Amino acid sequence: MNKEQQVLEILLEKDNFSRWLGIRVEEITPGGCILQFTIRPDMLNGFGTVHGGVIFSAADSAFAFACNSHGRLSVALDVHISFIAAAHVGDILRVEAKEIHLGDKTGFYDITTTNQAGKIISVFKGTAYRTGKSHL
Repeated sequence: MNKEQQVLEILLEKDNFSRWLGIRVEEITPGGCILQFTIRPDMLNGFGTVHGGVIFSAADSAFAFACNSHGRLSVALDVHISFIAAAHVGDILRVEAKEIHLGDKTGFYDITTTNQAGKIISVFKGTAYRTGKSHL
């Protein structure tokens, strides 16, 4: 098992919220993560579309898995999201986190959520603070 997979297992062991979302991690690489989940009825807002907090949370999970994949404890310093399109019950969402810069103290990430047709649902940008502590 590689370091990225070890760190992912450590994080997922206590991540009850990601489990509630039904996240399935498809790929973990140094600085990257791809996950998927399916929109359920209990994830909808009052308009019958997925609640923005669900989209944000899934992107935040992908961000956390990507920025921690190097084995150093990393935490969110700044994040923001742009919602592009609505998602609906039954949609299978793919969330892909890509590292765009890795420094000694910070890392920068782009996280894009798409539906099963490849339509962009959201774009999330995150800055992580890299502590000196190790996960392993």
